[in-house]
Amino acid sequence: MVTKQEIKLIKSLNQKKYRQQLGLFTVEGVKGIVEFLNSDFKLNRLYTTEQIFDAPENQTLEISENDLKKITSLKNPNTALAVFEIPKSVEADKKGLIVVLDDVRDPGNLGTIIRLCDWYGVKDLICSSNTVDCYNSKVVQATMGSLTRVNILYVDLREFISNYEGTVFGTYMNGENIYTANLPNEGIIVLGNEANGISDEITSIIDRKLTIPQFGNSKDTESLNVANATAIVLSEFRRRTIER
Repeated sequence: MVTKQEIKLIKSLNQKKYRQQLGLFTVEGVKGIVEFLNSDFKLNRLYTTEQIFDAPENQTLEISENDLKKITSLKNPNTALAVFEIPKSVEADKKGLIVVLDDVRDPGNLGTIIRLCDWYGVKDLICSSNTVDCYNSKVVQATMGSLTRVNILYVDLREFISNYEGTVFGTYMNGENIYTANLPNEGIIVLGNEANGISDEITSIIDRKLTIPQFGNSKDTESLNVANATAIVLSEFRRRTIER
């Protein structure tokens, strides 16, 4: 049975300040939990309605579906919830492609971008301090386990980019056509806020502006969703490496 103290602690992890204070976050669903159990992330506690996980017995508690409903953040809870420790940050190696996010706020967008980084072999994802927390439960859910394979850092973007020695690309409505631009194997790719794009402060230190051209006749669509844009941009960069 889940105690009131455990329920209070788990519920508190829905807020960023408590995740940071306690150094803990939650993962829900069998697939996601298995991904984290098979990674370097350290398990704090596993709550499950079925004993189907390969996890230490002293860290596993079998609970009822009613108890699971008390601790879940989902409308339809899925078998289990696990609490993991937030690992210490690892410095980016600044090699290969690096994705940088300037104030991306939507959890679903960040989760999808993390999955895209995993898919396209981007090891480091650099975020501004105002970008949504990667340990937000909605972000964790959207990553489908990719959070275990992408190194995510929250930094002062201007300082990070200013200290980078390679080419810094930015995505804009106006710039070089990404389909015809000469794209290297390495570099920083900056993507901006859902509503406002890349900030003026960061724009001032961008080397090359890239754009994904619009082919439709209607001009009502103002821009692409930032996660969709990330998919196209990473696909183009990686495609060039195959063609060389």
